Amino acid sequence: MATSPADSRPYDLAVIGAGPAGLAAAVTAGAAGARVALVDAGPRPGGQYWRHRRGDNGALHHEWSTFQRLRQGLTDHADRIDHLAGHSVWHVERTGDGFRTYALHSAGGDRGGDGDGAERVVDSRTVVLATGAYDRQLPFPGWTLPGVFTAGGVQALLKGQGVLAGRRIVVAGTGPFLLAVAAGLAQRGATVLGVYEAGRPTAFARHPVVVARNGVKLAEGAEYLATLLRHRVPYRTRSTVVAAHGTDEVTGATVARLDAEWRIVPGSERRLDCDTIAVGYGFTPQIELALQLGCDTWSDFDGALTAFPDSRQCSTVPGVYLAGEVCGVGGAALSLIEGELAALHAVHTATGAVPDPAAVRRLVRRRRAQLLFADALYEAYPVPLGWMDWLDPGTVVCRCEEVTAEAVTEAMADLGATDARAVKLYARPGMGLCQGRVCGYAIACLVGARFGRGPNVDDLRALAGRPVAQPVPLGTLARTVEDE
Repeated sequence: MATSPADSRPYDLAVIGAGPAGLAAAVTAGAAGARVALVDAGPRPGGQYWRHRRGDNGALHHEWSTFQRLRQGLTDHADRIDHLAGHSVWHVERTGDGFRTYALHSAGGDRGGDGDGAERVVDSRTVVLATGAYDRQLPFPGWTLPGVFTAGGVQALLKGQGVLAGRRIVVAGTGPFLLAVAAGLAQRGATVLGVYEAGRPTAFARHPVVVARNGVKLAEGAEYLATLLRHRVPYRTRSTVVAAHGTDEVTGATVARLDAEWRIVPGSERRLDCDTIAVGYGFTPQIELALQLGCDTWSDFDGALTAFPDSRQCSTVPGVYLAGEVCGVGGAALSLIEGELAALHAVHTATGAVPDPAAVRRLVRRRRAQLLFADALYEAYPVPLGWMDWLDPGTVVCRCEEVTAEAVTEAMADLGATDARAVKLYARPGMGLCQGRVCGYAIACLVGARFGRGPNVDDLRALAGRPVAQPVPLGTLARTVEDE
């Protein structure tokens, strides 16, 4: 593998992630005259939100005009913005005068070139972490069967490759994202047997002013609901999938009504014949790089572990700025604002250029409004701990290491584990390929429930911290050590 040395002249900013937050940060910094490295694992900008194929006209995407504007910004400031597409960042560290970002060019980049497998080291004065989030999963009997997808995975197949995950699909979980997934599937010809929302979105009514100020989001939701109505897709609240059935693949799902704590209402179970189940219970911020850099974290309103920003989007580590879902899941509109703010202040740190105070005040006002909406969203779509009643002793909780709920319980009851780190050491959940990304939240919940509490920051950090954020060849690690 070829290795490119660190640039002799450091960038002013290294922006990691090219979703809404990262794109906004890179273009804002470039327009301000800063030298920017935009490092992203995807072959094209847009992240998961604007995931698209070449030549995509944006039919399945909201705010497509915003994406087109930002993409044009990359072109307009190409002399100052280096877009390193297809580069997976596996480590970031502090140096004497800034930061060093290690990335590996992968097959996810531009195919056909000679860059696959090449290592890239980027030096910068500041770092903007815009790493996004991934689907949060809750285990249930049968969830490891082929045919059970995350809601985001189904959406990624549809947007990125134009592929339907199945023909007869059940969509379940909680949050407005389920509506977008189901509507997209129905539009492309899938038979969506129902959307089973575990929560009760009527909680939005407690925040009429906040909701009224976000008319665009209301319009999006109304559009999705109209699509479901047109395709005769049932929408059920206080209901979800509590079991998947099949031998080698999914052949059915059991759905049930839930009480306010998400315990199954006895006698409400019924089976649906299907070949695909799409489930999602919100999103988990991707904070591996923030933890590598030593940024302080806290548990968000919905129990997710997030990095903590100040009013300037700066983390507790000087020179490290946060934007988008790494500091709390709040949607694309909030991510765009945070990306701009982070860039303006990072440019000030790197070059001394003072941002326009009026522009900063406008962004802060808009951020405040979006944060209020995000808070209302958390209240409308909580994740109560009653879901653990869906599990039986043999339910797999960690699919990589095939650790069951019973094994997790035994690690605490018989082996004396009192926190998530000890459970991880004794029973091995979170030690497989995904390194706890899929099972971490569930394990933290099970541990917390055992000791009469919810998932806490220490348990979540124990399952989220990874010295190597993405898989890399051992040779890459060896060369890095030799170089240092």
